Amino acid sequence: MTTNWTLTIDCADPALVARFWCTALGYTESDPPPGWDTWEAWLTDLEVPEEEWGDGASISDPEGVLPSISFLKVPEPRTVKNRLHLDLQVAGGRAEPQHLREQRIRATAETLTKAGATVVREVLMDNSTELDHLWMADPEGNDFCVV
Repeated sequence: MTTNWTLTIDCADPALVARFWCTALGYTESDPPPGWDTWEAWLTDLEVPEEEWGDGASISDPEGVLPSISFLKVPEPRTVKNRLHLDLQVAGGRAEPQHLREQRIRATAETLTKAGATVVREVLMDNSTELDHLWMADPEGNDFCVV
C-alpha cells in the first residue's frame, strides 16, 4: 500500500513562493478542503488565529494527477544548498537536437527569471561546451534545475 504525500517547501513568504511555483509548474492554488467554500472559512472554523492565516499555502496540479505542494512559513532563513530539488524537464530529453533543447531551457529560464528566479549556474554536458541544464533558485533561494 502506498502512502499519500505532499512536498513541503519551508519559506519566509508562502504566498510569494507559491505564486512563483504556480508559474513554474502550471499549477493553481489548491481548493479548500471539502465542506468549505473558502480557506478563510476553513481557518475560521478551525479557530486558527488570523495572524497565522498567511503561514502556509498549497498549490495543486489542475489536472489532479501530480502531487500537491505545500509552503510553510518558518522563522529561519535557508543556509545551505538543498539536498532535494525539482528538475523542470522542459527540453524533451537527450534524443532531441541540442539546439532545440537549449532553446527550450533558455525560454523557460527567461519566463522564470521574470517571475523572480535567478540563474545560479549554467551546467555543461561532460566534456562539452553545450548546455546540459540550468541550476536556478526560486525567489527565496530554493534550488531547482531547468533540464
